[in-house]
Amino acid sequence: MIYWLYEYLLKRQITELPGHVCFMISGQDLADAPEKLALITSWCVEVSEYILKRNPSAGKGIQGITFHISTPVPEELSRYLSEVRKIGTISHLILHVGNKEETSGKGMDVVVAIGNSGREEITACIRRMAQDHIRPENVDEKTFESYLTFQYTPDVVIKSGGDHLTDFLIWQSVYSELFFSDVNWKYIRKVDFLRVMRDYQSRVRRFGK
Repeated sequence: MIYWLYEYLLKRQITELPGHVCFMISGQDLADAPEKLALITSWCVEVSEYILKRNPSAGKGIQGITFHISTPVPEELSRYLSEVRKIGTISHLILHVGNKEETSGKGMDVVVAIGNSGREEITACIRRMAQDHIRPENVDEKTFESYLTFQYTPDVVIKSGGDHLTDFLIWQSVYSELFFSDVNWKYIRKVDFLRVMRDYQSRVRRFGK
């Protein structure tokens, strides 16, 4: 009852939502609570619908989510993918496992990237530009971004259970707002997520200026 009331009060305080949210977790986190990916996706859908219903001028709400699972995953990956794929029953799942991609479902884009490195992505961009014979003087930010595998720019990057990030989305998250939670991934509650959404709107985003 107390948590239900606290969730309600937190949602009432939220008037603006980020367009894209990124969660960075470890392989051990995935093993401990693979069901949390679909659960958090449902929270994002729910809070967007709630805020936009209360305040239609609040914008478009959360448009996309990215979950990055850094390696190593402690056991066989296949035993967790069934839980990950449940996201496709809620939203549009785009699942990246290494160099392989699969999609399912409809709705909000939810990218799950397992074992992808930001440094590897940037290296691959440079290689593809070289293969396409792009001249150095013709390379600018737009050209480089067109070669990125993950063309998402998260407004918020959330890291649970620690105070350091992975190297995922090195280029894309340079202007993202960072939130570090002391709560381990397995124990994250909806109130923890809502607190991040509430605190996000109080930040002044400078985009490097």
